Amino acid sequence: MWSDIEERVRKCGEYIAETGCTVRVCAAHLKTSKSTVHKDVTERLPLLDAQLAELVKEVLSRNLKERHLRGGDATRQKYKLRGKKI
Repeated sequence: MWSDIEERVRKCGEYIAETGCTVRVCAAHLKTSKSTVHKDVTERLPLLDAQLAELVKEVLSRNLKERHLRGGDATRQKYKLRGKKI
């Protein structure tokens, strides 16, 4: 693996592990696509750092379980800003 890719993979993994953010937020922070971030943390990171990969896997799993709650909150905020009742 090229050194610049390895560096990006480690940055993605460390950022997600530290902040607990979603793949989308990490992609915006690192200015890459969410597909790249997802591939980095699910396929490439375990080859570089298994311990960090396990932490990231736990965060991604938690985010997946909470996804429906975030969607409901986003919808609630959307209609709240428009002044309409849900």
